[in-house]
Amino acid sequence: MSDLVDHLAELTGQRDRDVLDVTLVGALRDVLGGDTLSVSIYRSVGEPGNERWLTRARLVGREATAQADPAWSELEDLPPLNDHPVRLSVLRQERVIDVPAATHLTLFPVATDREVIGVLEIETADGLDAQQQRMVGSILRIFRNFQGLLDYSERDSLTGLLNRKTFDDSFLKATAGASATPGTEADGRRAGSDHCGYWIGVIDIDHFKRVNDTFGHLIGDEVLLLLSRLMRSSLRSWDRLYRFGGEEFVALIRCKDHESAEVAFERLRGNAESYAFPQVERITVSVGLTEVKAGDTPSGAFQRADKAVYYAKAHGRNQVQHYEALVARGELEDESSVNDVELF
Repeated sequence: MSDLVDHLAELTGQRDRDVLDVTLVGALRDVLGGDTLSVSIYRSVGEPGNERWLTRARLVGREATAQADPAWSELEDLPPLNDHPVRLSVLRQERVIDVPAATHLTLFPVATDREVIGVLEIETADGLDAQQQRMVGSILRIFRNFQGLLDYSERDSLTGLLNRKTFDDSFLKATAGASATPGTEADGRRAGSDHCGYWIGVIDIDHFKRVNDTFGHLIGDEVLLLLSRLMRSSLRSWDRLYRFGGEEFVALIRCKDHESAEVAFERLRGNAESYAFPQVERITVSVGLTEVKAGDTPSGAFQRADKAVYYAKAHGRNQVQHYEALVARGELEDESSVNDVELF
């Protein structure tokens, strides 16, 4: 019992979501004992119709380090949901399934307060008994409740996107050691190789005050919620999406070059323009983007993208503007710099 309590204390002491799944599989492997052959967590990623399995954490035997797919993996390199029908049934039906074979697989749905997001798969020599299944279920409920607490502190309550106060930490973590080596890709798709840079996009709804004044704040909130869903479907599953407040959103994406970044944000702009919003019918968004530079700060990158979005709004709205391109054309003056701090 003391081992279980220690593992739960370690699990609920984490604040890094990327470490949570690794901590969970390690805890389950240890508390279930030597009969456990492997413990894995798989999450569903990708747009509807092209959803794939991402291995978040997998421990085999007594391995010390969990295996995982890179967070920026190309979707096409991951197995489709239909490749694992039992796993898919657990995800869709939200129920535990036991598969007896030469070794036993017991699969559990992994959920947040909002939705079922993945599957826990435990491989054992003889299968889990009823008491072990109840224990795993209880640990998953604690896991779910703890993720709910993190969501409460880190996510915008209306849209479910990350909130502004999480931006600095996640920006610095995501871009630490990132390579900004440029590449080429004809169709604008972003790849999962290490030769990718990061881009910040500021998305602002055009004439949003008019929406609130004309239709009321409830309809305005519905527009914000629907736009957040369009952002999720228009950008990649691993892109970090934030609501900064009001009608202002931010996206941190990874891609090969500025052409790929512009394609991604232009897709979002076009999807917003063509979407039929209830009552409002049509809105547009203006987007400003900038490349994250080596040694960049969250505020520095945001300010450059913000200047680009202000330029877009001052020159017709409903467009994507690239800060570096505006500076190169002489439309904006480059006032940004990354300075070393001198100590006296």
